[in-house]
Amino acid sequence: MPTLTKLKGNDVALYGNQVNVGDKAPVVTLPNTALEEVTVGGAQGVAQLIVAVPSLDTPVCAMETTKFNNQAASVEGATVYVVSMDLPFAAKRFCSTEGIENLQVLSDYREKCFSTQYGTLIAEGPLRGLSARVIFVVDKEGTVTYKEIVPEITEEPNYEAALAALKEAASK
Repeated sequence: MPTLTKLKGNDVALYGNQVNVGDKAPVVTLPNTALEEVTVGGAQGVAQLIVAVPSLDTPVCAMETTKFNNQAASVEGATVYVVSMDLPFAAKRFCSTEGIENLQVLSDYREKCFSTQYGTLIAEGPLRGLSARVIFVVDKEGTVTYKEIVPEITEEPNYEAALAALKEAASK
């Protein structure tokens, strides 16, 4: 049975390897806004908050990225990543316009390797080929300690739960 989320009330299947709490986070390398290669997942010696969003060019994704920029990025011993299918150039413009400086915005546009290895790729419907709205917290040893597939793609995640999980992972 495929993993599902919803888009405006309609079921949407997600494609890819479903990464769950207790699993080792796959190691993926993605370009940032300067086209530099950045590795996410795996054991990095710091906790990681990995935020998958459909596109920074939507109001909910912009709000989510801004909130995590302002809140999660201040967690000591943690690194925050936002992953979308947006081109690095568009992401750079977004970060510049919105003042995003406390987290790394990465692009999964090349091979969709993050979305397929983490199971966030939307498999059907009007957003097919983009990532669903999913939050992962990875501890210092590379184990996923928190996952939220936001039940409705057009809504925001549970910030409080994600931040609490990140703080806990960073403090161990």
